[in-house]
Amino acid sequence: MTKVTFTLDAETVARLRRTAARLARPQSQVVREAIRDYGERSGKLSEEERRHLLEAFDRLVPAIRPRPAREVEAEVREIRASRRAGSLRRVRSAGR
Repeated sequence: MTKVTFTLDAETVARLRRTAARLARPQSQVVREAIRDYGERSGKLSEEERRHLLEAFDRLVPAIRPRPAREVEAEVREIRASRRAGSLRRVRSAGR
């Protein structure tokens, strides 16, 4: 392990000490676990972010114009063909 030094405010230190005492664990372990938990949560959306995205979804989805499946499939084929053509050009130019 690596030893590091942090400066914490008095309230945070008091909370750390109370938590460590309540859990009967070293303060350093409490800090490690707290950082691990925070790291895992930090990649997740907050409730406010989630609500905002759901509102946007609910607002935008009804605006999507329905299209016949045949039209969508034709567009997908066109996009795929275009992508294949682009990747073939890269492969051919790399082989030179």
